Amino acid sequence: MRKTVPITIFVLLSFGLSWLIALPLWLGGGLANPFFTLVALAIMFTPAIAALVVVFFVEKHPDGRSRWRALGLGSVRPVGRFLRYLALALVVPPALILAALLVGAVTGVYPADFVNFSGFQETVDAQLEALGQASVAVPIGILVAAQFINVAIGAVINTIPAFGEELGWRGWLLPKLLPLGVVPAILISGVIWGLWHAPLILLGYNYGAVPGGLALAAMVGMTIVIGAVFSWLRIRSESVWPAALAHGAFNAAVGFSLVFVMAGETFSPLNATILGWTGWLVPLVLVIVLLATGQFRAPATRQSVAPVESVPVAGSE
Repeated sequence: MRKTVPITIFVLLSFGLSWLIALPLWLGGGLANPFFTLVALAIMFTPAIAALVVVFFVEKHPDGRSRWRALGLGSVRPVGRFLRYLALALVVPPALILAALLVGAVTGVYPADFVNFSGFQETVDAQLEALGQASVAVPIGILVAAQFINVAIGAVINTIPAFGEELGWRGWLLPKLLPLGVVPAILISGVIWGLWHAPLILLGYNYGAVPGGLALAAMVGMTIVIGAVFSWLRIRSESVWPAALAHGAFNAAVGFSLVFVMAGETFSPLNATILGWTGWLVPLVLVIVLLATGQFRAPATRQSVAPVESVPVAGSE
């Protein structure tokens, strides 16, 4: 069997299932469809389904252990290294999202209020008014600090649906592409991941009224740079779990843009936050540094993700 056949089947299955599940949104209501959240969650599991189908029915594995290793679900030893990358997975994505807001503020594309949190105060007041309450005794600074705790909790909860994606993208697909070199593997997997979002992006998800083609291109740009960070965690830990936790933390932290925005101001997702081009700058610098310092090599103790003899590491020493 040619090496490209499993990858082709995986891509067709993940894309086909995502469009099939999203069909009710296209038939009525779009993002306003009452079942949108349920549909979006279901779509997140399509890469995992595709990966499982390929591993169990397309590829030839000598035993069950080989199958789980192909999915990034093998041994987590050494435990210290595994826990270290889990910790990084919990911290790095929210840090990159906050850095994106800072860069956006400096470049003038994100109207930030990092002192009084006026936009967040406005949101809290509106929510209290809707509940029939005049005000809250807790200072706004305390409420902002509480959002960081919410992100940590949300990261763990979000890891469950994020695992549905990561089992496919970084668990199975990335190692299959690594023989092309690290940089090509990151680029190709990032493009595939971005285009897979088309059923929702073309309905206005994430980018609102931005024309569909431009919104999808921006999504691909974001998934390449963020996917590179997730790929680093996958390769160095030799496990899919840090990538899944990072994905969960990323999804939990995207709401920071509403916490630090200035009251009464708006911004374009094409330019600001992690979704826009200014938000890609810090993760891109991080990825370049990681490449330059050889941090995309699999650990020397075991080469289950990327055998040295078959993986030319493009862009690193």
